[in-house]
Amino acid sequence: MRERHAKVAAELDALMAPYWRATREHETEWRKIEHYCQEQRIVLRQLEDLNAREHRMYELNNDKDQVMTVCKVAMANPAMWTRDHFFPDDYAHATWKRLAPFFDLPGRVTGDRATVRVELRPFNDHQLTRDLHALCARVNAQAPHLPDGRQLVVSVGVSTARNSVLHSRC
Repeated sequence: MRERHAKVAAELDALMAPYWRATREHETEWRKIEHYCQEQRIVLRQLEDLNAREHRMYELNNDKDQVMTVCKVAMANPAMWTRDHFFPDDYAHATWKRLAPFFDLPGRVTGDRATVRVELRPFNDHQLTRDLHALCARVNAQAPHLPDGRQLVVSVGVSTARNSVLHSRC
């Protein structure tokens, strides 16, 4: 009986070995699933926290920036064309920052049927005033005409001690 019991126990152990192996694999896989579920619960909690702290998002409207860029380019192109055609040679690579004082000069515009006269106030800086005279000379040498057909004449006014303006044609 003992022999038979040992033989049956050996057969039973042989039959139970796959069962115990499958049970161990099942427990291992179950622990993996539990671990993944725990990680997923953490992520879901974090998402809920983010949603609770979420700020309202607004879509940016870049239309205004694009219009401003087009306007800047539209204003820079005539300035650069003027630089290339009328300014002295040492202004060939001048940037807007260097040219801006010339375009900001106060002055007086008068006209008749044939001409438009632009009288500019001179700079306090002698070098800039010399460059302004050279600019006026180059403009007048080319004798540009406005779209309405009138000729453009540019001059620099000369300040006296009494602040009266005398005409000094370039």
